[in-house]
Amino acid sequence: MLQFARIQDTALNLDRFDTIQAFPECGGTGIFIGTVRNHHEGRSVQALKYTAYAPVAEKMIRAIEQEIQEKYNIHYVRVIHRIGTLDIGDKAIIAIAYAPHRREAFQACEEAVERVKHEVPVWKEEFYSDGSSQYVAGCCIRQDYDHNHDEKHHHHSDETHIHRHT
Repeated sequence: MLQFARIQDTALNLDRFDTIQAFPECGGTGIFIGTVRNHHEGRSVQALKYTAYAPVAEKMIRAIEQEIQEKYNIHYVRVIHRIGTLDIGDKAIIAIAYAPHRREAFQACEEAVERVKHEVPVWKEEFYSDGSSQYVAGCCIRQDYDHNHDEKHHHHSDETHIHRHT
């Protein structure tokens, strides 16, 4: 099987993945390709910047892939996520699943995308045509996080802190 990073800083394409020919038991391929669109909540978007805590993000994506493979009893689920500055139309995420039938292929692919977007430490900052920018909720950001650009680096006082004793 092909070895590749799940977090990548160069253009994404389907050539990174193993082909379905390597899985003769599979009759269905589920593919999702997420690209940068030119708007968000009525605002004109010029570009995005994705950043990640790559060592943890890599491990988490691989764990999600494994869990989904086990859940749907299939042999291949892979997700790659782009980091860096992306222009409109650039690919931000690709998920692929091979399964015996279409239902599992669709379900595994969708679940992989949803889990990566909501669980993995990848953050999305949008840059607007008026020159402003903001971090966007849904990408590992708490729903009650203050989206005011000037306060994006401040933490709420009600956050729970975990202390580990060694």
